[in-house]
Amino acid sequence: MYPDIPAGLAIAFVVAGLCVLAWSADRFVEGAGAVARALGVSPFIIGMVIVGFGTSAPELAVSALSGLYGHSNLSLGNAYGSNIFNIAAILGIAVLIRPVAVRPVIVFGAVPMLLAASIASCMFACLGGGFSCMDGLLCLALFAVLLPAYCFIDKKGKAPADGESAGAASCRHPCLALAGGLVLLVASSHILVWGAVGLTRASGVSELLIGLTVIAAGTSLPELASAIASARRGQNELTLGNIIGSNFFNALAVVGVSGAISPFKDVSPFVFVRDLPVMVLLTLSIGIFGVDFKNPRSPGTITRPCGIVYLAAFIVYLVVLFRHEFV
Repeated sequence: MYPDIPAGLAIAFVVAGLCVLAWSADRFVEGAGAVARALGVSPFIIGMVIVGFGTSAPELAVSALSGLYGHSNLSLGNAYGSNIFNIAAILGIAVLIRPVAVRPVIVFGAVPMLLAASIASCMFACLGGGFSCMDGLLCLALFAVLLPAYCFIDKKGKAPADGESAGAASCRHPCLALAGGLVLLVASSHILVWGAVGLTRASGVSELLIGLTVIAAGTSLPELASAIASARRGQNELTLGNIIGSNFFNALAVVGVSGAISPFKDVSPFVFVRDLPVMVLLTLSIGIFGVDFKNPRSPGTITRPCGIVYLAAFIVYLVVLFRHEFV
């Protein structure tokens, strides 16, 4: 349990934690991407696994530490709030910058697997009223099965063009960036969680709201930066791979590791009746918006009007959040 701190210091901890977290995550992803390219890893692995999972390292660190110290709602709010933010806000912004083409294998392969991961996470939480260690281990087992299965399905991805960075800049010392970024991730996560807990105590706002908004948006900054850069360059595979990979990782690995470390108890009922259903519906929307109904075997497109729908849905979700908190 973190000791009490003044509200001003708590705000400073949150701001400093978010800044260092975003910077260290960028170093981590940069190093991971350079290592992957040096090893000749496929574009799909770089886009979804390395970039997507790498940018979810902040969520993993924050949720694991929050769960370890008994802040279940902060931990779950961070994981599920990040997934909602990734689709409704980040994908919405990316689509407004440039419509995103969606290959059929993503619509009929990646989206169903991400949907299965989201529903499984929802079922584990609802059936027991929280997450037990066994639920966490089941999430990790499902993650270990679905990830290789999707990699096998999407093994025919095209190679990046010459000069493409595949979402990560060149790195002179990739292993050093990888290790240093990871150390800073853990350290800044401690500061961020401490500040968030202090802010919750000082303001009287619930940990769930802080986790779903401030922490979720803050730990999703690496995904936002990567998605905007990918969208501006027309790198559709990286834009979607980043978001789908990150959400897949959050729904199973982040929640699974956190639950396995420390069971989630006294979970807010809003998680089950509001946040998890929203996460599942947003996941389903990627498949609905991305399919070409006239010719399902051809790539579809998530258009700018869909981006407006996403951002409008996110605003409505925030309004509902604050109404539930203060009304």
